[in-house]
Amino acid sequence: MVSQITSGVEVIVQTMYQEGYSVPEDHAYVFAYKIVIANHNDFTVQLLRRKWVITNGIGEVEVIEGEGVVGRQPILYRGDSHEYVSGCNLATAFGMMEGVYYFENKTTHQIFEVLIPMFKLEAPFALN
Repeated sequence: MVSQITSGVEVIVQTMYQEGYSVPEDHAYVFAYKIVIANHNDFTVQLLRRKWVITNGIGEVEVIEGEGVVGRQPILYRGDSHEYVSGCNLATAFGMMEGVYYFENKTTHQIFEVLIPMFKLEAPFALN
């Protein structure tokens, strides 16, 4: 599990290899990740967009951008948190992800970035 606080918003990430959905002989490895986003600011924020940078084990990079997270643009009041689970498919048994969330300060209407810390995607058998 990794975590990072940027501009008063904490991002906590936990990853899980999805053995039942993976087919290693076809170079198809599936990973799930759970993210908790916590607002430690004195003001309300809303998550508007996200950008992911996904790198597989042979250095191939994919960038994914879009609105919200899993179809939502959560509003977080002071002390609130939002949790969601999503997934990623890789052609290798290991890789990494990192990114950025774009939030709006609901008081000032300013947009600010919150870093998603780099986290590893590793099939347990690939750790040796």
